[in-house]
Amino acid sequence: MRYARVRVAPTEGAGDHPLGARLAEVEGVERERVHRIELLDDGTGLLLAEASGDRDRYERLLADSEFVHDYAVTGTGGNWYAYVHFEPNEQVSETLAEFRDSELMIEMPIEALPDGAREITFVGDEDAFADAIPTDPERYDVELLEMGERQARADGLFSRLTERQREVLDAALERGYYENPRRATHEEVADALDVSPSTVGEHLRKIESRVFSQFARER
Repeated sequence: MRYARVRVAPTEGAGDHPLGARLAEVEGVERERVHRIELLDDGTGLLLAEASGDRDRYERLLADSEFVHDYAVTGTGGNWYAYVHFEPNEQVSETLAEFRDSELMIEMPIEALPDGAREITFVGDEDAFADAIPTDPERYDVELLEMGERQARADGLFSRLTERQREVLDAALERGYYENPRRATHEEVADALDVSPSTVGEHLRKIESRVFSQFARER
């Protein structure tokens, strides 16, 4: 198993996602890391991001963005974490689809650099690298930082959740369970998953305990 750590930045003119570009312009908010990002079957995206600075300004930007369907922010002082259900642009959609279909694993977190670039570590068999790392010069500037032998990691944040817990969390986010004011109940999430409200409640309590206690330990 091999790894490659690369610096990836949108080329001049290609641009970042509009939400990311807007966040980069906001004074007092620093994007730190991406702990999860994926493309859903309906074409929308899910993002778990870590940031620091002016949390109120960050939340206002998410609330006002036309690209954000739902979001939840947790954490007090220091860094905080935002779980965002968003609308990707064409470039982000294509890139996430390529990552989803790739034989490589992306090690989380992805580091967000001050200049807007991302530092990403890919892990997999050597033959898979050529087709999986972004190389389109019209969209990305890619710099290889390091390459070597690596055992695949399985200690990412969401590896702590079962597949069923991820399904429950996604359903809750999609229906606005974590919005303020809350837009969905346990019953409504349960109806979407064809389970009982008590089962949903139990899953959400376990999810919150595992994920947010992990945040607290790592701060």
